Amino acid sequence: MFFSFAMARGISAYTGCVKWRFGCGQNRHFVFFLFYFTYMVSGHIRYSIPEEMKKGSLIGNVAQDLGLDLRRLRSGRARIVTGESIQYTELKTDKGILVVKERIDREQLCGDVTPCSFSFEVILENPMELHQITVEITDINDHSPSFKRDRMQFEISESANAGARFPLTSAEDPDVGVNGLREYFLSENDNFVLKQNSNADGKKYAEMVLQKPLDRETNPHLSLKLIAVDGGTPQRSGTVNIDITVLDNNDNAPVFNQSVYKATVMENSPRDTYVTTVNASDADSGSNSVVTYYFSDLSGGLGNLFTVNEKNGIILITGSIDYEKDKKYELRIEAKDQGGLTDSSKVVIEVIDVNDNAPTLSVMSFTSPVSEDSPSGTTIGIINVKDLDSGENGQVNCRIEQNAPFKIKSNLRNYYTLVTDTVLDRERVSEYNITVVATDAGMSPLSTKKTFHLKVSDVNDNAPVFPPSVYNAFISENNSPGVSVLTLRAKDPDENQNARISYILEDANIGASPVSEYVSINAESGVIHAVRSFDYEQIKQLIFVVKAQDGGSPPLSSNVSVKIMIQDQNDNPPQVLYPVQTGGSVVAEMVPRSADVGYLVTKVVAVDVDSGQNAWLSYKLQKATDRALFEVGLQNGEIRTIRQVTDKDAVKQRLTVIVEDNGQPSRSATVIVNVAVADSFPEVLSEFTDFPHDKEYNDNLTFYLVLALAVVSFLFITCLVVIISVKIYRWRQSRVLYHSSLPVIPYYPPRYSDTLGTGTLPHVYNYEVCRTTDSRRSDCKFGGAGSQNVLIMDPSSTGTMQRIQSEKSILDEPDSPLEVS
Repeated sequence: MFFSFAMARGISAYTGCVKWRFGCGQNRHFVFFLFYFTYMVSGHIRYSIPEEMKKGSLIGNVAQDLGLDLRRLRSGRARIVTGESIQYTELKTDKGILVVKERIDREQLCGDVTPCSFSFEVILENPMELHQITVEITDINDHSPSFKRDRMQFEISESANAGARFPLTSAEDPDVGVNGLREYFLSENDNFVLKQNSNADGKKYAEMVLQKPLDRETNPHLSLKLIAVDGGTPQRSGTVNIDITVLDNNDNAPVFNQSVYKATVMENSPRDTYVTTVNASDADSGSNSVVTYYFSDLSGGLGNLFTVNEKNGIILITGSIDYEKDKKYELRIEAKDQGGLTDSSKVVIEVIDVNDNAPTLSVMSFTSPVSEDSPSGTTIGIINVKDLDSGENGQVNCRIEQNAPFKIKSNLRNYYTLVTDTVLDRERVSEYNITVVATDAGMSPLSTKKTFHLKVSDVNDNAPVFPPSVYNAFISENNSPGVSVLTLRAKDPDENQNARISYILEDANIGASPVSEYVSINAESGVIHAVRSFDYEQIKQLIFVVKAQDGGSPPLSSNVSVKIMIQDQNDNPPQVLYPVQTGGSVVAEMVPRSADVGYLVTKVVAVDVDSGQNAWLSYKLQKATDRALFEVGLQNGEIRTIRQVTDKDAVKQRLTVIVEDNGQPSRSATVIVNVAVADSFPEVLSEFTDFPHDKEYNDNLTFYLVLALAVVSFLFITCLVVIISVKIYRWRQSRVLYHSSLPVIPYYPPRYSDTLGTGTLPHVYNYEVCRTTDSRRSDCKFGGAGSQNVLIMDPSSTGTMQRIQSEKSILDEPDSPLEVS
């Protein structure tokens, strides 16, 4: 879909002021807008201004014509991009206007080509917009017609017939249109008239036509003036002198065999390349039939390109032929005999284009770096491709040389956009060298390469990854707090902040305690430290989760399980379970005197809370009353007799057994086993009554008894002090109440309020309150109806009572309960 708009603009060529108006005569100009709505916004504006405007003159309001806001021009970094060496215009982004930057000479810019214009592009970014602007330069009459020669000389025979034509040198006027060459005038004379003609390209030329035969004898020399005028306002003119020498009689003029000669040459042809041959014949004889050839009008530097052999009429190339400058040449050639008679013809030389210009690549815009999450089809560059050749030689095709995730698309003529073909991945390829090749369609195709270096910027699209799924580590128990256990390492293929990894301990409980009470982790290095010393007998392994989180936005994370196994150390001695060691009683094993060898006396049972070889126990007999009577099993702790018991053996046998574990270093425990060698229990009792009590046990018992007595005494004294303090406090409160001058306010229970003898207690009763310092022995006596007497004990005197007459009021002390009798 596209829209087009048209407006008319008249621009004053003298004041430089721009006026919007319709119907302004010859100053009528039109501005056309063409907007293309594709994925890249583009538009086309055309302005028309006169040449030679002053620098800074207004061309047009680009922002208004494109419908753009001034802030958009600034934020989009609007700028002019042109492939020319001279930039004639300047964009004022603060005002949104286009002004003249350099002097514009239409004749220098375009020559005689009409209409004369130049184009450039305005590019905006974020989002990318491309707007083409064409400025047409209209001509002003700033040049006068001029002749290449100061004078023209003719030798004309007096026998020349009436109607003989003599071509004149054409004038040149760089202006075009109405300001260009309009007509010629010949000064007044009796012999010649002026005839004006136009070439196929519209250029005017003049010929003198003999109207009245010449008479050498009367007037051997004639001096005329040829005046060329243009159509501008004010009108300008140029003049050349014509000198005519009248010769003696020459009856026949040379005649060309063709009125127009046509030839073709290849551009870039070398010097002296043959073009064509012209031929003119003269019916005269002798010297009057000798014809010479010459170019009558070599304007625009044609004399440096072609030459004609004056004798044989062969035209050769003497300069450089460039199709891109001129596609066709028109030459006026003259043939003159010795008598001065001439004939003219025209030579039209067409230039054939060859593929001699390689395409040119101009970068209009290029964005680097580009984000790796950019969608497919994202525009990263705009390229302008030009080829000065024509036809197939000027048809250009662009492609990307290497296999890359990009493609090139053409949306406007000579403009290509470089876009992404797939989603980019910086972790795979972080930068690209994109080579764009522009090739024309000539027979020998020419190409141009341009390499773009594109960097891919990172986005946080990869979470940190732990190489192993589970980390296992070992630590010996009784470790020092803060010791390093292991180091976690996560990898993130992103870069910079997106690859900055922080290690976080996930919240969890080990038993009833949070995991943070056991281990900690360094957020940057991933080193796990033990927070406290571990005890293998309490906890044998720690299993928790660590999260690795990157610094992207939003952050990505991954988890890994960590298993720390605690290794046992030999930090616990063996514990004897049997026989039980008591402080105040004696336990003895009885062995009858009839016991044989190998008799099982008892078995020492011990355990070690350590594990592994640290828990392997061995039993040894350290001391014994009679070492020759008993032995202890090394592995099972069984105490057996090693000989027959005899009557000589003592009744009391005391064995000391040591239990050792297999740790390094080893730990041990000792146990005392009392053995009674007797056949009856009374015998045993009589022998074991004198066993001394364990001194350590008695010392401990004394300590605990003294401690308990001290605690009880402290609690008793504390309670006594508290009770006395409370009594003193209440006594002081009652004294304050008694000596105060506040009125006594009667108190009535809610259901027994007195209402002038009409309530539930219509009568007034007398009662006595007797109170002593001992509240439990106070009493109360009720009397008959009458005035109400209240007995209040003065707390300042023991056993003293006062009687206070009060009307319907009782002042009772809430601190002392009453006993009614």
